[in-house]
Amino acid sequence: MTDTYSTLLIERHADGYAVVTLNRPESLNALNSTLLGELAAFLDAVETDDSVRCLIITGSGEKAFAAGADIKEMASQSYADMYRSNFFSEGADRLARFRKPVIAAVNGFALGGGCELAMLCDIIVASEKARFGQPEINLGVAPGIGGSQRLTRLVGKSKAMDLILTGRMMDAQEALQSNLAARVVPHESLMDECRAMASKMGSQSLLALMANKEMVNAALETTLTQGVQFERRLFHSLFAFEDQKEGMGAFVEKRKPEFKHR
Repeated sequence: MTDTYSTLLIERHADGYAVVTLNRPESLNALNSTLLGELAAFLDAVETDDSVRCLIITGSGEKAFAAGADIKEMASQSYADMYRSNFFSEGADRLARFRKPVIAAVNGFALGGGCELAMLCDIIVASEKARFGQPEINLGVAPGIGGSQRLTRLVGKSKAMDLILTGRMMDAQEALQSNLAARVVPHESLMDECRAMASKMGSQSLLALMANKEMVNAALETTLTQGVQFERRLFHSLFAFEDQKEGMGAFVEKRKPEFKHR
């Protein structure tokens, strides 16, 4: 399959994952309508492609994952323009619905929309050079891709208020301590670390990956009782698949499983 986009670079790997690089280096990979639309199109293309079982999203260049939304595109918009187009919804909402695991390899600035895009991913791995923030207050506006909601759920009300109301940036170590990032690694090791994670996920049953992702996401939106019940039903349902028989059979036989994703 050929992946040709004007704002994304795509690398597919035999280990079962793809790397998506946001490629607008002249604007520090700022998110515009074209980029978000192309991201949505790529997610559509790989949603049912079993050869891609995990994604890594990162930014081109050495400075930024994504330094924010494209202010030049938004500056002249009216309320009617934003409301009619449901601005930001296309790529962001599509990533939120994507059923396979997504790793954000944050290699630099992840600010505003860039921070929100990272939070839409399932795991954030940060370079030591990474910086996170929601500086929309400095422009007289507010987060618009879920930043006020996801950041609060991840780091708590006080830390979210601190970042959103002052517009300050948070470094990688603070992001790790605040439960925003899962890991912080040396800058030069970032992609190797993420590729190793993606390769490990790519070796698993796709059905199990999708079910486990669904379970964890449900924990943010259900009570404990509802969440445990949901988990148990999904756990039971995995026994309908060939991969469960292969995985448990391989364990008993002390061999590596060969999952067929069915």
